[in-house]
Amino acid sequence: MVIFSVQARPADAASWLDLARRAEAAGFDALLASDHPGHGASPFVSLAAAAAVTSTLGLGSYVSNAGVREPILLATDVATLDVVSGGRARLGLGAGHTPAEWRAVGRERPDVAARVRRCVAVAEAVRDLLAGAEVTVDTPELVAHAAKLGGLRPVQGRVPLTMGTANSTLLRWAGAHADVVGLTGFGRTLADGHAHDVRWRADQIDAQLAHVAAGAAGRAEPPALEALVQQVAVTDDAEAAAAKTAADTGLTVAELLATPFVLIGTAEEIVAAVAAHRRRWGITRFVVRADAVDALAPLLPRLAALT
Repeated sequence: MVIFSVQARPADAASWLDLARRAEAAGFDALLASDHPGHGASPFVSLAAAAAVTSTLGLGSYVSNAGVREPILLATDVATLDVVSGGRARLGLGAGHTPAEWRAVGRERPDVAARVRRCVAVAEAVRDLLAGAEVTVDTPELVAHAAKLGGLRPVQGRVPLTMGTANSTLLRWAGAHADVVGLTGFGRTLADGHAHDVRWRADQIDAQLAHVAAGAAGRAEPPALEALVQQVAVTDDAEAAAAKTAADTGLTVAELLATPFVLIGTAEEIVAAVAAHRRRWGITRFVVRADAVDALAPLLPRLAALT
C-alpha cells in the first residue's frame, strides 16, 4: 500500500479547515503542519483546529526543529493534540537548518554535528516523556531536570515518530528508532537559510538508504520510508514541466523525473513512477504540498492499491 499525506500551514481559518476536510475526504493519510517559529503559524494550534473538523485524518508537525524546541514543551503539545484528536497525533522531528530560528531564541545555530546530537537527545527525551517517564538530562546539547507530563498522557500507546533528514547519522538513528524515515533529499543549506542543495540523484538516494538499513539491522520491523515531494504536476509534457526545477537543482530533466522528490507527468506516468520508487527503494509514503491535493485526489485509489 502507498500512502500520501499533505504538508501545509494556515493562512486563514476558512481555507485551513477546508483543506483538512478535503484531504480527509480524498483519502490522504495525514495533514502535516510545517514548523518554523516566527515564519508561520503554530503547528499544534493549527492541527488542533483541524482535528475539530475531521475524524480519521492523522495530524502532525513536519517537522519540528529540535534545535529550538524544548522536549517538555514539545511533548506537552503532542500529547495534547493526541488527546483532543482522539489519538491521531504524529510527531515529526528534524535537526533544523534556518539560522534565524536560533537567533530568535537568543542563540546562534550550532554546527551540523551539534545539531544532530541535539536532535537525537530531544527525540529520545520526547519519546520517553510521551511514554510516561521522568526525564533528566544534563549534556552540552540538552538540559532537563525531572521533566514529566504528569497526568497528561497520549491516547495512543505510541505516538508515531517521523525523523525528517538526509544526514547520515540521523538516517542511521532513524533506521534504528523511528516509525517513519522522512527522506528530505536536502543537502547543504544555502545562504538564505531556507533553500538547500539537493541529494536527489539515484546514487545519492542509494547512499542515504544504506544508512537507514545499517541502523535498522536486527530490527524486527524496519521503519517506513517517506519522500518529501517538492513538485507535483499532472501534465502531458513532463519534460517542459520539469525543466525549471531541473535547472534550479542542477539535475538533468531525466534525473529529475527519476527521483521520488517530484511527481511530474500524466496520471499514468505518475502512478508508474510511484510504483517504480516503491520497487527500487521501498518508498511507500509520500508527502506533498497543499497545491497538489486536487491534482492527486483522483489518483489516490490507484496509488493506494500499488503492491
